[in-house]
Amino acid sequence: MHVVDTGIASRLASAKVDWIVPDWPAPTNVHALSTTRHGVGGKEIDFSPRSPAIEDARSELRRFIPGEPLWPSQVHGCNIVCADAMTAHAPQADGALARAAGRVCAVLTADCLPVLFTDREGSVVAAAHAGWRGLAAGVLEAAIDAMSVAPSSLMAWLGPAIGPHAFEVGADVYAAFCDGDSGASACFIAQRPGKWRADLYALARRRLAHADVTDVYGGGRCTLSERETFYSYRRGGADAQRRMATLIWRQDAA
Repeated sequence: MHVVDTGIASRLASAKVDWIVPDWPAPTNVHALSTTRHGVGGKEIDFSPRSPAIEDARSELRRFIPGEPLWPSQVHGCNIVCADAMTAHAPQADGALARAAGRVCAVLTADCLPVLFTDREGSVVAAAHAGWRGLAAGVLEAAIDAMSVAPSSLMAWLGPAIGPHAFEVGADVYAAFCDGDSGASACFIAQRPGKWRADLYALARRRLAHADVTDVYGGGRCTLSERETFYSYRRGGADAQRRMATLIWRQDAA
């Protein structure tokens, strides 16, 4: 049975914000959300560090979270940092974990796949930025390893990303996944010579299953085709420069 965090969902609904609350059976002390292109009142909100309104966006976000997130400087790699020891400088990383209450892990996306993790005890949480490069290089496995709990005790939620009918890729992407795992070819549909449609969600689920994480939720959205809801790098124009945030944190009982 999937469970939506009704506390967060109610606060977002009261503010008339269409952000996404993960539908997964996370422990009650674990909270998460994923923004869309809209902020309070329906105006556009952009979490790109280059946005001239970034401080306004972060201030608006802080209405719904317990503190300033750790905002990593993402490079499509596999480095996972600990948000428990936050610094004033954005670390170069593509994921973060936290064990301390109130420490918020965040990743930014606009077609890449945001993945959230928690264990069934709610003792640790993590967020990973999984574009195709990071996914192929092992960013999800790196996050799982950094959490230092049995992978079989973890659950994962796949946030909004470019969908399988919209993500056309070349031979480099196909080879990155299939050269070392021939079964990954099932996650691609040939279009014409040298071009495939890639299913990021299926590729992530495959990597997670190989890492012994089988409780996986979410997926099914498309940032490219759902233009009224999401930013998309591949859509181009102004949207290519804008980013959405996906966040997770622990909150101890009062």
